Amino acid sequence: MKTIFESSATNEGGRNGHVTSEDGLIDFDVRMPGGKTKTEGKYSNPEQLFAAAYSTCFASALQAVAKEHKVKDLGDFNVTATIALQEDEYGFLLEATLDCYLPTVDQEKGEELVNAAHEICPYSRATRDNITVHLNLLMDE
Repeated sequence: MKTIFESSATNEGGRNGHVTSEDGLIDFDVRMPGGKTKTEGKYSNPEQLFAAAYSTCFASALQAVAKEHKVKDLGDFNVTATIALQEDEYGFLLEATLDCYLPTVDQEKGEELVNAAHEICPYSRATRDNITVHLNLLMDE
Protein backbone atom coordinates (compact mmCIF):
# COMPACT_ATOMS: atom_id res chain seq x y z
CA MET A 1 0.00 0.00 0.00
CA LYS A 2 1.31 3.44 -0.96
CA THR A 3 0.87 6.31 1.53
CA ILE A 4 -0.32 9.43 -0.29
CA PHE A 5 -0.44 11.79 2.66
CA GLU A 6 0.00 11.74 6.41
CA SER A 7 -0.87 14.30 9.05
CA SER A 8 -1.03 14.50 12.83
CA ALA A 9 -2.72 16.52 15.53
CA THR A 10 -2.33 16.51 19.30
CA ASN A 11 -5.00 17.09 21.92
CA GLU A 12 -4.31 18.10 25.51
CA GLY A 13 -7.18 17.97 27.98
CA GLY A 14 -9.76 15.95 26.06
CA ARG A 15 -13.12 17.60 25.34
CA ASN A 16 -12.25 20.49 27.60
CA GLY A 17 -8.81 21.07 26.14
CA HIS A 18 -6.79 22.27 23.19
CA VAL A 19 -5.85 20.73 19.83
CA THR A 20 -2.97 21.58 17.49
CA SER A 21 -1.80 20.17 14.18
CA GLU A 22 1.84 19.58 13.39
CA ASP A 23 1.86 22.52 10.94
CA GLY A 24 0.08 24.88 13.36
CA LEU A 25 -2.89 25.48 11.04
CA ILE A 26 -5.18 23.87 13.60
CA ASP A 27 -4.60 25.55 16.96
CA PHE A 28 -7.71 26.06 19.07
CA ASP A 29 -9.71 25.03 22.11
CA VAL A 30 -12.18 22.17 22.06
CA ARG A 31 -15.28 22.00 24.24
CA MET A 32 -18.35 19.84 24.62
CA PRO A 33 -21.33 21.64 23.05
CA GLY A 34 -23.80 22.70 25.71
CA GLY A 35 -21.34 21.92 28.47
CA LYS A 36 -21.20 23.73 31.78
CA THR A 37 -17.80 25.34 31.10
CA LYS A 38 -18.09 28.94 29.96
CA THR A 39 -15.33 29.96 27.59
CA GLU A 40 -14.24 33.12 25.87
CA GLY A 41 -13.68 33.04 22.14
CA LYS A 42 -14.22 30.32 19.58
CA TYR A 43 -13.83 26.61 20.05
CA SER A 44 -14.74 23.41 18.26
CA ASN A 45 -15.51 19.79 19.15
CA PRO A 46 -14.57 16.39 17.70
CA GLU A 47 -17.92 15.93 15.94
CA GLN A 48 -17.61 19.30 14.20
CA LEU A 49 -14.06 18.47 13.09
CA PHE A 50 -15.18 15.04 11.86
CA ALA A 51 -18.08 16.64 9.95
CA ALA A 52 -15.69 19.07 8.25
CA ALA A 53 -13.29 16.28 7.32
CA TYR A 54 -15.97 13.82 6.17
CA SER A 55 -17.82 16.39 4.02
CA THR A 56 -14.57 17.46 2.36
CA CYS A 57 -13.41 13.91 1.70
CA PHE A 58 -16.82 12.82 0.39
CA ALA A 59 -16.98 15.84 -1.94
CA SER A 60 -13.60 14.84 -3.37
CA ALA A 61 -14.86 11.27 -3.84
CA LEU A 62 -17.88 12.65 -5.73
CA GLN A 63 -15.54 14.55 -8.05
CA ALA A 64 -13.54 11.37 -8.68
CA VAL A 65 -16.56 9.20 -9.47
CA ALA A 66 -18.16 11.92 -11.59
CA LYS A 67 -15.10 11.83 -13.82
CA GLU A 68 -15.32 8.02 -14.04
CA HIS A 69 -19.03 8.28 -14.93
CA LYS A 70 -18.34 10.84 -17.69
CA VAL A 71 -20.03 13.71 -15.80
CA LYS A 72 -18.10 16.73 -17.03
CA ASP A 73 -19.38 19.31 -14.55
CA LEU A 74 -20.87 18.95 -11.08
CA GLY A 75 -21.59 22.67 -11.03
CA ASP A 76 -21.88 24.42 -7.70
CA PHE A 77 -22.23 21.17 -5.75
CA ASN A 78 -21.77 20.70 -2.01
CA VAL A 79 -21.80 18.08 0.73
CA THR A 80 -22.97 18.78 4.26
CA ALA A 81 -22.03 16.20 6.89
CA THR A 82 -23.94 16.13 10.16
CA ILE A 83 -22.35 14.06 12.91
CA ALA A 84 -24.42 13.06 15.93
CA LEU A 85 -22.84 11.97 19.19
CA GLN A 86 -25.09 9.37 20.77
CA GLU A 87 -25.06 7.27 23.90
CA ASP A 88 -26.46 3.82 24.57
CA GLU A 89 -26.06 1.29 27.36
CA TYR A 90 -22.59 0.30 26.06
CA GLY A 91 -21.09 3.79 25.71
CA PHE A 92 -20.83 6.48 23.07
CA LEU A 93 -21.29 6.17 19.32
CA LEU A 94 -21.57 8.33 16.23
CA GLU A 95 -24.10 8.64 13.43
CA ALA A 96 -23.46 10.50 10.17
CA THR A 97 -25.78 12.08 7.64
CA LEU A 98 -24.36 13.23 4.30
CA ASP A 99 -26.56 15.67 2.38
CA CYS A 100 -25.26 15.89 -1.19
CA TYR A 101 -26.42 18.68 -3.51
CA LEU A 102 -25.61 17.90 -7.15
CA PRO A 103 -27.35 20.56 -9.28
CA THR A 104 -26.19 19.40 -12.72
CA VAL A 105 -27.41 15.80 -12.71
CA ASP A 106 -30.80 14.10 -12.60
CA GLN A 107 -31.93 12.00 -9.65
CA GLU A 108 -30.88 8.66 -11.14
CA LYS A 109 -27.36 9.86 -11.98
CA GLY A 110 -27.10 11.68 -8.65
CA GLU A 111 -27.96 8.54 -6.68
CA GLU A 112 -25.46 6.57 -8.77
CA LEU A 113 -22.71 9.12 -8.01
CA VAL A 114 -23.49 9.35 -4.29
CA ASN A 115 -23.50 5.56 -3.91
CA ALA A 116 -20.27 5.22 -5.90
CA ALA A 117 -18.60 7.96 -3.84
CA HIS A 118 -19.64 6.14 -0.66
CA GLU A 119 -17.81 3.04 -1.93
CA ILE A 120 -14.46 4.83 -2.47
CA CYS A 121 -14.42 7.63 0.12
CA PRO A 122 -11.81 6.80 2.81
CA TYR A 123 -14.08 8.13 5.57
CA SER A 124 -17.00 6.03 4.33
CA ARG A 125 -14.75 3.00 4.16
CA ALA A 126 -13.40 3.65 7.67
CA THR A 127 -16.89 3.97 9.14
CA ARG A 128 -18.52 1.13 7.18
CA ASP A 129 -20.22 -1.34 9.52
CA ASN A 130 -19.11 0.81 12.49
CA ILE A 131 -21.58 3.70 12.45
CA THR A 132 -24.85 4.42 10.72
CA VAL A 133 -24.34 6.65 7.68
CA HIS A 134 -27.37 8.17 5.94
CA LEU A 135 -26.88 9.28 2.31
CA ASN A 136 -29.21 11.98 1.02
CA LEU A 137 -29.36 13.44 -2.48
CA LEU A 138 -30.76 16.96 -2.45
CA MET A 139 -32.49 18.10 -5.63
CA ASP A 140 -33.69 21.49 -6.83
CA GLU A 141 -37.43 21.90 -6.50
